[in-house]
Amino acid sequence: MVSRGSAEPVVRDGAPTGTLAGGLWVAGPAFVAVLALALVWPTLLPGVGFWDTAEFQAVPPLLGTLHPTGFPAYALLGWLASVVLQPFGAPAYRMNILSALCVAAAAGVTVILVRQLTGRLAIAVAAGVVLFLTPIAWKIATHADAHALHLLLLAIVFALLVGWESRARAVDGPRPGADRWLVAAAGAYGVAVANHSLALLAAPGIGLFVLAVEPGILGRRGLVARCVGAGLGIAAILYLELPLRAGPFRAPLVYGHPETLAGFAYVVFGQQFHGDLASPLRDLGPRLGSLVDFAAGQLGGLAAVLPLAGVWVAMRRWRYALLTVPTFVMTCSFAVLYENADIARYYLGPLLIGVTWLAILAGDLLDLAGDLPSRIRVRAPGGGSPSALGLLALEVVVAATFVAPATLAAGATARTVDESRDTAAQRWLDTTLGVLAPNAVVISWWSYSTPLWYARDVEGRRTDITIIDDRTRLDLDLGDVSSVIDKYLGKRPVYLIRLPAETDLLARTYRFLPIPDVMDSGLVQVVGRQVAGP
Repeated sequence: MVSRGSAEPVVRDGAPTGTLAGGLWVAGPAFVAVLALALVWPTLLPGVGFWDTAEFQAVPPLLGTLHPTGFPAYALLGWLASVVLQPFGAPAYRMNILSALCVAAAAGVTVILVRQLTGRLAIAVAAGVVLFLTPIAWKIATHADAHALHLLLLAIVFALLVGWESRARAVDGPRPGADRWLVAAAGAYGVAVANHSLALLAAPGIGLFVLAVEPGILGRRGLVARCVGAGLGIAAILYLELPLRAGPFRAPLVYGHPETLAGFAYVVFGQQFHGDLASPLRDLGPRLGSLVDFAAGQLGGLAAVLPLAGVWVAMRRWRYALLTVPTFVMTCSFAVLYENADIARYYLGPLLIGVTWLAILAGDLLDLAGDLPSRIRVRAPGGGSPSALGLLALEVVVAATFVAPATLAAGATARTVDESRDTAAQRWLDTTLGVLAPNAVVISWWSYSTPLWYARDVEGRRTDITIIDDRTRLDLDLGDVSSVIDKYLGKRPVYLIRLPAETDLLARTYRFLPIPDVMDSGLVQVVGRQVAGP
């Protein structure tokens, strides 16, 4: 129930009484999840990709270890998905399906979260649809990526925390079993941390929220111990995947040396990326401008309302603001300052938060406009009051307005994110494997190494070739590219896939034979050393 005399409404929970009403409230999240899955399915990447996508397709089926920060939760879930989803196709496609399932489930959980926050099913359904229809969420759903699981886990953590709040602060006193919701949230957060280090940026907000909901919680040592045990314990158990699969139960694909203490810290804390954060004051204006443009591209006209919604939540739902504002600000700040590869996917968490803020604003304005009870009970035809049914119709209109920008742009979004015809990586891989000589050594870099690993280690194709990536050179202490070429030249066929500038520089020392019809990867065979002139 909502207390009108309080500046902070008590979060609503539970479904209305009645079979029809209860059924609708259960069906709402399922409807949104199924809708999202139905929309993304025709746009899925049909096979292997390049870059991180191929790594996320290759490592989990082998239960290997991924690049920093390790993503052990994703690796374990991916392994399970690769087993369960076998009827659906090749391992790469199964991992693409996993992303679709995660994002669809995240949209469904968003419905549950917003329903708890607003008590309005139509608004909650609209919020779930808006989240999925953002271009970045739909894009992530089309191919293998640990950020899809990050979005799902963050939504679950928020939903469990808000569910705990509604039970811990119920009007008639704390409800039995309320503590279990907090322990469950701690456990889900442990999984989230073991999936992606971005989850760590949610810790300050979670801590402030828990203290605001129950100021005396630190005195409840048993509950605190259970929460800490659930969060840290689950994260620790999941992170054991790294040293175990890099050590006594060695996997075919291992990143770095997480079987050693120093190597484990190197991967888990992402030490190789520590120099990729820009100065906060450098190009601040253009960076903020790009953030605004990104928000507009994701939310359309709703982006203009987002600041107002954030302020509204801070004034009216200060506990939820404590949970979400620090996470929103810290994640956006990190993403704006991070200068390594594709950063758009880092905004999935802030987009989830922003959508819930907009939903709260819509729901609260309906409350203020109609002075409604906390919930409108949907009754059988003829059993409800005209005013209540009229206000319910108004809620549907507001929800339709909420979802309209994303719905109108859905066709264009689908065309933009559609990867169903993207067979570039598969064609490159098939062609390259066909031209490589037996027992070849391929000195590659990340974007092309990952699909080669997938073909060799997951599909079992061309197991005779050796793939030496920049990571391999570090892990095996092989030296620079020239040292690797010299090690194998004249003993095994040596091929090179490097960036053009580096290839041009190496051409001063080595003679290359270009390999035709291998797209634009720059594949060449090293056939000897340059002969010095007279």
